[in-house]
Amino acid sequence: MTKRRDQAYLSQQRARIAGVAARLISESGITDYALAKRKAAQSLGLPENAHLPENSEVETELHSFHRLFHDKEQAATLVNLRQKACEFMLILQRFVPYLTGSVLDGTAGRYAEVDIQLFTDSAKDVEIFLLNNKIDYEHSTPRSDRAEAVLTIHSEDIPINLIVYPSREERITYRTRDGRIRPRARLEAVNKLVLAAAEEAP
Repeated sequence: MTKRRDQAYLSQQRARIAGVAARLISESGITDYALAKRKAAQSLGLPENAHLPENSEVETELHSFHRLFHDKEQAATLVNLRQKACEFMLILQRFVPYLTGSVLDGTAGRYAEVDIQLFTDSAKDVEIFLLNNKIDYEHSTPRSDRAEAVLTIHSEDIPINLIVYPSREERITYRTRDGRIRPRARLEAVNKLVLAAAEEAP
């Protein structure tokens, strides 16, 4: 009986942390799930060794949070971010762009950044292309050891992260830290998402 109570307590604790982490991601501009979970646990007065939820649990809570509190705002934000992604994917077609991250999976909030993967033989080619087209960018730290560079563009206060990989990496399936396949989509698929949202709008 004690074991069942312990399991129930841990499950409730994970749910509470996931809920607070989702709110922090949505309203405070935190994009790092691990950081959001640690801050959530701290705000709940839990110890550092508290059993943290998986990222998938936080994503589920994030979808619920947006539906409950920011449904119309989040839907409009998501469409705007996806349109912005399409704009840059079209410009960068020669570098085989894929949209990934929260803008694709639908969890993006008001502080979300657009993550676009590029595949090319040299990250310098992307930089030269941006310079030739007078597109300002800055270097950011890659989140993956496989990435050659991250070039961040600020367009209408929206950060566009261009994560540059070698061409050979395009065939590799990328996974999240908790082992799930990280979805990605080409321009045509993202355009379909934008059109579908426009058809659903009142």
